[in-house]
Amino acid sequence: MPSQAEIYQKVSATLVDALNVEQEEIKPTSTLQGDLGAESIDFLDIVFRLEREFGIKIPRNELFPESIFQGDPDFVQNGKVTSKGLDELRTKMPFADISKFEKNPELTAISDLFTVEMITKYIEGKLAKV
Repeated sequence: MPSQAEIYQKVSATLVDALNVEQEEIKPTSTLQGDLGAESIDFLDIVFRLEREFGIKIPRNELFPESIFQGDPDFVQNGKVTSKGLDELRTKMPFADISKFEKNPELTAISDLFTVEMITKYIEGKLAKV
């Protein structure tokens, strides 16, 4: 199995290609949308490239579960993710660090969870199961 550093390098290279950004712009904490300018269509491309690069299958909505919060009042109220929603996030995205997000769980800030480090941890977990 590749090391975390090797996985991170491949994830970085994939993002450089997919998002047309410079290698220097990519850091573990870089957010895909805020820092690297990814748009929703880019997420499909990133998933496809990661599958090819690592020889794994990434089920729809597993890496980027955007549909969790679409209008479910149990999970979102007044533009904030509820505690039940945070639990759902932890379940669906065990590889994401939501500690900062929990302090101010604005729905609009959910995209900040999608970082280079989060993708690296996700891939690491997938490869460990192979």
